[in-house]
Amino acid sequence: MGDAHLYQRLLEELEAGHRAVLMTKMDSSADQAAVTKTLIAGHDLIRDELDPELRTPLEGGLARGEFYFDNGAGTDGRATLIEPFFPEAQLIILGGGHIAVPLVEFGAKAGFKVTVVDDRPAFANHSRFPLANKVICESFAKSFESLNLNKATFVVIVTRGHRYDKVCLENVLKYDTAYVGMIGSRRRVAGLKELLVSEGHDPVRLEQVCTPIGLEIGAVTPEEIAISILAQVIQYKRKGEKAARKSNNWPELDLAVLSELARSDQGPRALVTVVATKGSVPRREGAKMVVWPDGRTIGSIGGGCSEGEAIQVAYDVIRDGRFRYLDIDMTGQVAEDEGMVCGGIMKVLVEST
Repeated sequence: MGDAHLYQRLLEELEAGHRAVLMTKMDSSADQAAVTKTLIAGHDLIRDELDPELRTPLEGGLARGEFYFDNGAGTDGRATLIEPFFPEAQLIILGGGHIAVPLVEFGAKAGFKVTVVDDRPAFANHSRFPLANKVICESFAKSFESLNLNKATFVVIVTRGHRYDKVCLENVLKYDTAYVGMIGSRRRVAGLKELLVSEGHDPVRLEQVCTPIGLEIGAVTPEEIAISILAQVIQYKRKGEKAARKSNNWPELDLAVLSELARSDQGPRALVTVVATKGSVPRREGAKMVVWPDGRTIGSIGGGCSEGEAIQVAYDVIRDGRFRYLDIDMTGQVAEDEGMVCGGIMKVLVEST
């Protein structure tokens, strides 16, 4: 419960579009097992008091979403966990035409927080886009006052007849986003880029705009085009810019769990976190679940009997306050009995909170 303020700060950082890492240090060598947590955002890396040996994994967490767990081979009872947290990935679709309809549906199902912008009431409403988190009916130029564009934002420009492509693109270029893609022929887009360069826009930034938009899969129908666009967006989310060619991990983010941890009035609870995985498992590092002594839970580390085992350990942790590790074996008969296509092992940390 004493860490509620820390999770509140974490939610504030994510809402502001900032990346952060949560460093947890555990020591079971003393009579009373100790767990201390430190929240570190990008601007905190200059702090002198940070352990120099941990600076590399901290930077890796912030830049590439790399998860870090070191239990010191289990010899001295000390362990360090570094968890990266990225803002919720936003998909901003500028234009509510025929391509936007399947793109909103597919994007929402792929885990994006989707916003649609169009200046026509008939094309900017929740009846047309029931899976969109937000639908903005406003002029494209003015809509940017309502958009929180940041490094977790993926922008798709598909305005009708390309009429508002220029105003959208020149506004998007004011922000540091994860991805910008614009529909249109190579010739038309090249002409628009030349015009924007002549008006003083950065040519390097313009070259980073994906045009023609989407992966080249021969897409023809609106649904196929939407799939090609979303595939490219996911490629940028997972691999970063084409020039980097380096894989990124976009950490799992369960806002419901974080919001619960930010509350200080919920009595004794246990937090279960996946800290290491090997082989094929249902959830990756960072997946979380909160357990109450009355059996309530929120979040998931994969379900089934394996999750039930973690819940039983959580009850012990709630009673005595000492953190524990648990290795969940999902190989062989265990996975088969659960009906899972798995064959791996998860190590989880169970701690009181």
